[in-house]
Amino acid sequence: MTEALFEDTRHPTGAPYVADESTTLRTFLDFHRATLLRQVAGLDHEQLNRPFPPTAMTLAGLLKHMAYVEDIWFGVRLAGNSPVPPFDTAPWDDDKDWEFTSASEDDPEALCTLLRDAIARSNELTDAAGSLDQIAAGTTRDGQSISLRWILVHMIEEYARHCGHADLMREAIDGKVDL
Repeated sequence: MTEALFEDTRHPTGAPYVADESTTLRTFLDFHRATLLRQVAGLDHEQLNRPFPPTAMTLAGLLKHMAYVEDIWFGVRLAGNSPVPPFDTAPWDDDKDWEFTSASEDDPEALCTLLRDAIARSNELTDAAGSLDQIAAGTTRDGQSISLRWILVHMIEEYARHCGHADLMREAIDGKVDL
């Protein structure tokens, strides 16, 4: 069994074991993006909005949050664009967790589409940047410059953390694991 593992040319994420840095980072990010979407596949509105105490986190909230995170890091920070709908008019001053709390009002397929569309925009912006050394148009909250490389690594971390949450929530909903 161990020998077969070393004969494979790709990691279970789909990332080749030998590739340039951009391919490696983007493949790992795409794997985590697909994992989150796979974790919510087939769930209805009630299931996506079921909280798991002591937290109020839901799978619906995770979907909308990650669409927001995609938009902020790639659209706003990397490219210098304004936030896209619905994030451009969200009442952030009234609810700093708006993407999580408002997700209960959204249709499951609309949430998945929101995330898929955000991912597509992020990929276009990443392609346009050309280099991992590209410095983002925006900065961190404390004014630090950010490279595309840092954004990609951060997004892998963000998705990996939330995919762990999604794994636990999905198992609690219907017992499914390893989707």
